[in-house]
Amino acid sequence: MYIPDYDKALYFTLWGQWDDLLVLMVRTNDDLLSKKIEGFLHAFHYTSNEQNVMTRHEELLHYIDHAMGHTPIAIMEV
Repeated sequence: MYIPDYDKALYFTLWGQWDDLLVLMVRTNDDLLSKKIEGFLHAFHYTSNEQNVMTRHEELLHYIDHAMGHTPIAIMEV
């Protein structure tokens, strides 16, 4: 798992790029990130309860923040 997955998840979530978020959900090696994305996208597309959508959105952002804080920065050689 690399930090760029979390960066991408944050970017896609904040800018409403749901298709890219779905692709990231499938490709990431972080199962919890994948489940949080899945829960949010499901709530966004299939739930009429706005509070549920907001809760799932906040859970996803909270997990991304938590994971970024506990993941060592990998130095990538070019």
